[in-house]
Amino acid sequence: MSTVRAAAFGTGPLSRSAALIHTLVTVEALLLLTAAPGLAGLLLLAPDPANLPIAALCLLPLGPAASAALYALHHRGRDLTELHPARAFLRGWRLNAVPVLKLWAPLLAWLTVITFTLTHFAATGLPGWWAALLAVIGTCSLLWGAHALVLTTLFTFRTRDTARLAAYFLLRHPRVTLGALSLLILTAAGTALFTEALPALLAAPLLLSLLHSGRPVIAETQEEFTA
Repeated sequence: MSTVRAAAFGTGPLSRSAALIHTLVTVEALLLLTAAPGLAGLLLLAPDPANLPIAALCLLPLGPAASAALYALHHRGRDLTELHPARAFLRGWRLNAVPVLKLWAPLLAWLTVITFTLTHFAATGLPGWWAALLAVIGTCSLLWGAHALVLTTLFTFRTRDTARLAAYFLLRHPRVTLGALSLLILTAAGTALFTEALPALLAAPLLLSLLHSGRPVIAETQEEFTA
C-alpha cells in the first residue's frame, strides 16, 4: 500500500496544478530579473517619440529572457517530484540568447522605424491609407516575431532559415497565427485599460498560451524540417 501511495505522489490533478503554478511563478520571476535592466530603463523614459530608439535598446534583453521562459515552460515537469524551472530557464538562456538576438534586434529596429513613422505621420505628407498599411505591416512583423521566437527557442536552425520558416508558418497555419494575434490584442487591450506593466507581469502565462497555440507549428517542424 505504501509503495502505491509513494508512486502516486505528485501525479494527481492538485499536484499538477501546484507544479504548474510553481513553474509559472519561478519563470515569471526569472524573466523579470533577466530583463530588469531594460525594463528599468523603460520606466525612466518619458513618453516621447524621440525616445523610441532608446526604448528599443531597453527591450533588447527581453528577447533572450522570453526565449528562456519559453524553453523552461516547454521542458517543465508535470508533477511535484520533477520541478526544475530555474535550471531549465538558465539553460534556455545560455543556449538561445545569441540566436534570438540575431532576429530580435532587427525586428526591434524595424518596429521602431514603423512606430516613429506613424507618430510623425502628419509630417510625411503621405495619404492616410499608408498609415493603415504601416500598422498592418507592423502587426504582421510582430506575428512573424512570435513564430520566430518559438522556432529559435525549440530548434537549432540558421538565422535565415528560421526567418523563412517563421514567414512560411504565418500563412501555413492561420489558426496558430490568429492565436498569436488574439494574445497580441489581449495584451494591448490590457495595457490600455490597466497598466503598461501588465505584459511584463503576465509574461509567463502569455508565453505558455503562445506555446500551446503553436503546437501545430512545433509538430510540423519536428516532422518535416528536422532529421
